[in-house]
This record gives sequence, C-alpha cells and structure tokens, in this order.
Amino acid sequence: MKVTISVIKADVGSVGGHTKPTQKMMDSVKKMVTAAIKKKLIIDGKVTHTGDDICLIMSHTKGSDNPKIHQFAWDCFIKATGFADECGCYGAGQDLLVDAPSGNVRGAGPGVAELTFTFDRKDPRPAESFMVFAADKCGPGAYNLPLLLAFADPMYCAGLMLPKMIKGFRFEIIDMNNTKGGDHIITLNAPDDMYEIAMLLRDGERFGIRNIYSRTYDEPAAALSTDRLHSIAGKYTGKDDPVALIRTQGIFPAPEEIVSPFAKVPYVGGDARGSHNMPLMPVPINTAVTGLYCLPIVSCLGFSLQRNGRFSDYEVDFFDNPAWDLVRLKAQEKALEIRSQGWYGNAMLPYEELEYSGFKTTMNKLLKKFKVKKRK
Repeated sequence: MKVTISVIKADVGSVGGHTKPTQKMMDSVKKMVTAAIKKKLIIDGKVTHTGDDICLIMSHTKGSDNPKIHQFAWDCFIKATGFADECGCYGAGQDLLVDAPSGNVRGAGPGVAELTFTFDRKDPRPAESFMVFAADKCGPGAYNLPLLLAFADPMYCAGLMLPKMIKGFRFEIIDMNNTKGGDHIITLNAPDDMYEIAMLLRDGERFGIRNIYSRTYDEPAAALSTDRLHSIAGKYTGKDDPVALIRTQGIFPAPEEIVSPFAKVPYVGGDARGSHNMPLMPVPINTAVTGLYCLPIVSCLGFSLQRNGRFSDYEVDFFDNPAWDLVRLKAQEKALEIRSQGWYGNAMLPYEELEYSGFKTTMNKLLKKFKVKKRK
C-alpha cells in the first residue's frame, strides 16, 4: 500500500516567552490525534514539542498535500491557540499567518514535510524506518550542511561506497527568495554536481534542500520544510524553525550517519529575535528553550513502521544520549564566543535578513538624517 508520513509543526504560543507550550496545549492536540485515529482519518500519530513549537507526526494513506490532513493539523493548532490565549501565553497563534488554509497549510505558516512511498516490506525496503528532525529558533536552511554531508560525503556516510548508494542522491534545492509563480527549484546530483550544490547551500537564508531522492532506486529519501515566514507575513513574525523527514537504512544512510554531521554544531541564522548567527545545538525531544540567548536547537526522533502503517511501540530519541553532552558543551562554547561580539559584524545577520524586522525602521530613520557634505 501507499503510505504517507506527514510532519507538520507550528509555534502557537508558549509560557513566559519563547520557551515551551503549556501542558493543556499539548494535551488538547493529543486528544484530537487520538480521536482522528479512531475515526480512521490517520493511521497513527505522535505529538511532541521542540522549544515552543508543537509538532504533529502522522501516518496515513491519503497522500501528500491532502486537504483533510492539513485541515486537521490546522484545527489542532487553532485548538492549542485557544488554550494559549486563555492562559496569557506569549505569541498565541504566532505561526498561523492566514485566516484559513487554502487546501493545505503550506504557505500558511506551519512547517510541513511529507513523504509518500510504497510500503510492502519487499526488497529493497524489507523494513521501513524514518527520522523526524524538528528545529527551533533557526532559519530554513539549518539542515543544509548536515544533510549534504550525510547524503554526499563518505567521510560522514561510509555507506555511500556500497553498491546500493554508490550512484549517490538527487537534491531538489529551492530558491526561497522567489515566491512568485510557484516554487523555484533546481535539481542537482551528488556526487556529480557537488560543487554546484555547495555553492547554493552555503547560503541557508536563501537556498534550502526541499527533497532528496535515491538515484539508484528513484525512491524519496528526505523531505524538508522551506517556507520563509517573513515572505508570507511581509514582516518578521518569528524564525522559520524547519522540520525534516528522512527515511533510513538499507538504500539510505543509517541513522548514525545522518546524525553525525550535527556534531559540527554549525552556525545558523536564528537566536534571540531571529537576528543572530548561532550554533545549532542537538537536544532531547520536548526540550524547552531556557538557555542563554535562545540558542538554536534541533531534536531527532526515530520510528519504525508496522505492517498496518502504525508506528512501532517505541520511538528512539537520538539526541537524548550522553554522547551528545560534549557536543552540547561545544555548542554553548561557540555560542558564548560569537555572542561576545554582541551586535557587531558576523555575530548578527546581514541587513538583508533584518529588513522585515524593526531594525529596518531604525535604519531608515538614521539614513534620512545623513547630509551631503561637499568636498573642498
């Protein structure tokens, strides 16, 4: 049968600032997911949070971009927004940028990643496992470097030298600055077009990976959210906080090969007011943002699928392991170092990225005060 995994995430309010949703908010969404399973709208569902973002992870047979699935997710976020508003939470409904989604929630605020594939447990996929990454306080290109290394660099993924993966992977890259007339996509192959891919992905505020496919089997390997919230709202409403959905093992990289590049804790756009360059820290699921400066964080859960399309009885929290404690310390050290520059230079994002925020207003007022001084 054809199975779709849908991951839809949004910030609809949090306690004491941009920290985490309330328990009532989480419980309300969990109850709706349980009811949706009973009604057979979805096969299975899991509700988590990363920082202040609520994340729905669902399996179903309705395909990608299905209006019923997306409307259900929207209704979940509306319900949670009600509880957020009731208890005076900060940013209630923050990521819900339209009155109602038109068909699906792409372009309406929530981050969406979906994969549809044949699930028959036959070769080359006798078992189906996948990972869900959820990031908070960071821009849309947060996964550019880690996933390029995981799917194209044998220094991180030795499996690329094996027969099932040696032909490499196909990358769909989106230009997130171009929003008119549909998505602007380029398709490039690794390893053939490695330099061209790197040329684009170095700019995570403009270019991002949207999909990855196996070149050997033409099977979807990964899907990522790539919406820019300020492009939708026309102003700064919060960072884009992307999600990534990745199939693993066999014809795809193994989980350990996918998570290992995150030990680099690369600098990404985000942090307090979404205006700084800061390292991406791997954290356990359901971690609140309470550290210094709203450090960008990323969580990762691993699942297996049963024959009926339900999730396995247990999921794996890949970053909830002592091995990552040293990496988190590294991230904090890098954060303290760059934030010691405060507002200066590369510590903050360039003005092109800040133009949707209040920084533009301040800058425009200053520019009007400049006067021409003629040379003698």
